[in-house]
Amino acid sequence: MNKNKFTPIANLGEFNLIDNLVSDIKINSSLTKMGIGDDAAVIPYLKNEDYLISTDMLVEGVHFDSAYTPLKHLGYKSIVVNVSDICAMNGHATHALVSLAIPNKYSLEHISTLYEGVKLACANYSIDLIGGDTTSSSSGLVINVSIVGKVNGKKITYRKGAKPNELLCVSGDLGAAYLGLQILERERYIFNENQNVQPELENYKYILERQLKPEARVDVIDILKKNEIQPSAMIDISDGLSSDIRHICKASNIGVKIFENKIPISSFTSEAAIELNINPTICALHGGEDYELLFTAPLAAQSKLEAIKDTHIIGHMTSTPFKIELITTSEQSVDISSDGWDSFIEKN
Repeated sequence: MNKNKFTPIANLGEFNLIDNLVSDIKINSSLTKMGIGDDAAVIPYLKNEDYLISTDMLVEGVHFDSAYTPLKHLGYKSIVVNVSDICAMNGHATHALVSLAIPNKYSLEHISTLYEGVKLACANYSIDLIGGDTTSSSSGLVINVSIVGKVNGKKITYRKGAKPNELLCVSGDLGAAYLGLQILERERYIFNENQNVQPELENYKYILERQLKPEARVDVIDILKKNEIQPSAMIDISDGLSSDIRHICKASNIGVKIFENKIPISSFTSEAAIELNINPTICALHGGEDYELLFTAPLAAQSKLEAIKDTHIIGHMTSTPFKIELITTSEQSVDISSDGWDSFIEKN
């Protein structure tokens, strides 16, 4: 009998798993400016430009449910979530490769519809689709996208550049995608109980679109450039504000204070949260899939940032490493150092 003691991945979670896998990886090429550890790898391109390279997967049953996810939307989203990683490095996406593992339940027409969304996203973001791979799957549909982008080498933004007392900023609003998912799950449950009942989705257009068809914030990158604001650190919010700010704090070896009354939450999100008896702030902190940009900036940029529509100052960085505090509306300090979305950890 094998007496080896095995560690379940669920005991680690995604981030600890990655740390275990990459802890002894060494960079062998002098051309690699950034390997593992950020939203994209960085490789020199020209004298003043760098290539950005990233990859992401969407797995059926983990990241999406085919019962309520339109395939065209899914194809579109698969590109967008990768473009968002390039935005997080202060760059612009240029090329994509799409690989699919396809189970037998999907027909040519199904995959063609998926690709309609892929091609639409590529057109909207001026990306060339340059290749990929296909294979069969014995379980669910798997979509893997590898993305390439470019950035001015002097303007590239990593997770590791944040400094104490700098401003913490976020684009858009948070929590909508998570509430959109909760509504879809509720309506699926009702339909499964009684298939004569049609889903009631008319009043949830905004949060459903944020879940099913998000957009990458290329516009924010362009606006910051126009206003001559150089973020010191940046990440896109895919796993939730509480998880993604942790990456910046870890990489920069600092802490943060976030003020609850400054977190931007749409009225559509608040209304849906109240209907489902969920605290809207919890959705904004821990929900994930918003694909907004979370970044730090010097205090000197405060007046410019306050003048930019759809960009919000929600806190400031501190000198205490890894301490992530939420200052509530009642002025209490709450530790939010974890609790973001993690695909490896079973949710109740």
